[in-house]
Amino acid sequence: MAQSGVARQSRTAVADAHLARLEAAGSRQHPHAEDLAGPLAPYRARDLDDFVHLLCALYGRQPSIVELALSSAPAAPIRRWLEEAATAFERERLYLVRLTSAAGPVPSTPGAGETEAAILAQCNALETLGRSERQGCALGAATALIGDWHNLRPLLDKSAARVSVEVQPCSLPSGESVADVLELAAALTATERAIRFGAEQLLLQHRALFDLLEARSEAREEY
Repeated sequence: MAQSGVARQSRTAVADAHLARLEAAGSRQHPHAEDLAGPLAPYRARDLDDFVHLLCALYGRQPSIVELALSSAPAAPIRRWLEEAATAFERERLYLVRLTSAAGPVPSTPGAGETEAAILAQCNALETLGRSERQGCALGAATALIGDWHNLRPLLDKSAARVSVEVQPCSLPSGESVADVLELAAALTATERAIRFGAEQLLLQHRALFDLLEARSEAREEY
């Protein structure tokens, strides 16, 4: 019984640590994300369009990180969870593509070449995470993406309202569901460090995206 209790504590710690990372380093903590969530002044409308376009450059393509994580998924329960999450994220991808089209062209911004290079580097980094052969890394990235997408979704819905696109219901797994699958993965495969690494790297890429968006916003103001 003592060993069972220790295992439960360890698994809970894995999930709690993951949720704490999202709270501390999730996208909504970035100052530019906070600005986008505020009143939509004319210049903020361009910033919101820029956000949609650059997010689509990262996640509008297939396969998604969640789909890639399936290739290294361990036991059947985790694989089933990822399959359901991948289906839900595909709906989010299509919603994002629809918003990008409705938003019109990318806001004109100095340094377009630098932006393209930065986005390409991020795409490569995200794909590397999704294809990682280190057991647990891709799952960590996939669960962090799903968790942080809940932070990004209000901005997408705000864009939808602005460009007259119907807001789609979000069917991504809840935070509790993410915590459950992480506990299961840690118990079955002992991949806590790899899960943490994948999640941290995914959130790092999201922070870099908002750094880039903020720099582009400032460049348009000075232009």
